[in-house]
Amino acid sequence: MPHSEHPDSGGSGKATVLVSGGMDSTTLLHHVARHRGFAEIFALSFEYGQKHARELRMAEWQCAQVPGVVAWKSIDIGFYGRLVEHATALTGNEVAVPDLAAIPTEELDQPITYVPNRNMIMLSIAAGYAESTGCSHLFYGAQAQDEYGYWDCSEEFVRRLNQLLALNRRCPVHVEAPFAGMRKAEELRLGLELGIDYAHTWTCYRGGDLACGSCPSCEERLKAFAEVGIEDPLPYRQR
Repeated sequence: MPHSEHPDSGGSGKATVLVSGGMDSTTLLHHVARHRGFAEIFALSFEYGQKHARELRMAEWQCAQVPGVVAWKSIDIGFYGRLVEHATALTGNEVAVPDLAAIPTEELDQPITYVPNRNMIMLSIAAGYAESTGCSHLFYGAQAQDEYGYWDCSEEFVRRLNQLLALNRRCPVHVEAPFAGMRKAEELRLGLELGIDYAHTWTCYRGGDLACGSCPSCEERLKAFAEVGIEDPLPYRQR
């Protein structure tokens, strides 16, 4: 696993962790709490009009299970989801969530499930929150998707963002994405070692009471569980 080279990592400090309620951010939360040595963790989630807002209930549940989490906040930025709903399948009703198999190969590097500039906006807000609470580090669960990808989940994105945040003259916040170079199955193995209950996570982009089993996010999740060789505890409409 990639490790931070930032000199102030861990110790008696504080950290902010973005927790969506999905597999990636949940695994990250438990990893930071167990292995990074921060005395206090401030967890932050965003309601941006996502169709799968059910994930926020999972985020709250997971944060309640983790020692060291001193606060969890869900921030409503639904205006942004409405602003860009014509350009993404994750918010509003203008664009349907496609099956992974329906996404053209040439679009897999930035499919319609990408929300324009979402991570930059969330991380900007989170960096301000981290600075206000005295957190030196900000973690988010970017992960190298096996089948498709987003530019704002890349290691290069994190590197350049940190160059910008380093301009802060008093309290620079350092962003880390420890899973940005990992495959989903590798991350799942780590989470299982940490004892994470993945029944209390949500991945499906379509929301609903049951995961669809065919959207890009479900496909990635099911593939990871199959590779690890265990049954996904979530119920699905189709497998």
